[in-house]
Amino acid sequence: MKHNLVIHPPLLNSSNPWCSTLEQLQALYASPHTGAVTTRTSLLDGFPNDSAHHQFAFYNPATHNAAEPNAESSASPDQTGSLNTLGYSPLPLATYLGFIKIISDSLPSPAAHSTEKDPTHTPKPFIISVTGTPSDVAECYRQICALQHKVLMVLAMEVNLSCPNIPGKPPPAYDSEALLAYLLELKTEVGRQLDSEIETSKHGKIHVPIGIKTPPYTYQDQYEQLISALLSSANISEPKDLPCPVSFITATNTLGSSLLLTPQIDSTPLSPGGSKAREVFHHTLNSANGTGIGGLAGAPLHPLALGNVYTIKGMLFQYKELEHIHIIGVGGVEDAEGFLRMRAVGAAAVGVGTALGRKGVNVFEEIGEALQGRGSH
Repeated sequence: MKHNLVIHPPLLNSSNPWCSTLEQLQALYASPHTGAVTTRTSLLDGFPNDSAHHQFAFYNPATHNAAEPNAESSASPDQTGSLNTLGYSPLPLATYLGFIKIISDSLPSPAAHSTEKDPTHTPKPFIISVTGTPSDVAECYRQICALQHKVLMVLAMEVNLSCPNIPGKPPPAYDSEALLAYLLELKTEVGRQLDSEIETSKHGKIHVPIGIKTPPYTYQDQYEQLISALLSSANISEPKDLPCPVSFITATNTLGSSLLLTPQIDSTPLSPGGSKAREVFHHTLNSANGTGIGGLAGAPLHPLALGNVYTIKGMLFQYKELEHIHIIGVGGVEDAEGFLRMRAVGAAAVGVGTALGRKGVNVFEEIGEALQGRGSH
């Protein structure tokens, strides 16, 4: 069982609010400095988005001064952090599959592309980020596999098991048993898909690769829960002795339980007949549960993200069953230095989120040109 997911150059967007629409995905795909494009996380039936409760804001990590909520590309240069109370995309998976088909249909014919020996001139892959129950995710995989036969680019599926902003639904990637339920469902589905494939290549059957997006881990037991689930999925023989279904891990998602406060002047009378203006603090963002607490990303997350990539990579290498798994490093990368730090701790490719929202698609050109100037890849 093989897959051909090649990200060249090893730079792409993470799943975030700025890869939600067809126009955003087209701009990301057209950039010569992205080696792949990730969609915003979708559900089979879409997510009930409400801009009054699902919000984001950029902020200065030193002063905590924040831009207006949901203000696109409005951050000042020092607002390198972000907080969000967003859920998933309001658009269903089928809409994103349609977007990808539109982009594929706009590409040159296959004859115009070089062979897989020269990945620099083949259509860049799409990583389709999805979530839902284990059975929902298996259905997502079936639909993505069906699309793979109709598009020119390689497709992959990223399962987001790490969003901290869904009330009553803790991230499954924090719990070995919950994570294993997804892995076993996916392993079964991979087996079904391979059974239905026709052997047309001397290289064997090729499947749509699967990744999982993990939350930030902050202590050793959380890493061990991850590795335990991956190993268990590899060592369960059915179906047909297939390996662990995970080909890549995207580390990390945002860090939950974070809060921004914005000062405001309150001139409400303190006593009858008197009034004195005073500074009070309000939640910068609204949220579905009314607390304003959400997921932290951008520069403040970078050291923790580096530690996650470094630790997960080191643990994967300890097991032959898991050494094939690559890591897409995400968290606070906004320049060439951040890219190189991620690569230094073991990331096979590097994702950009907050900086994409702040700077737009040009952030990839900035990073790419800076790396070329340094002779780095």
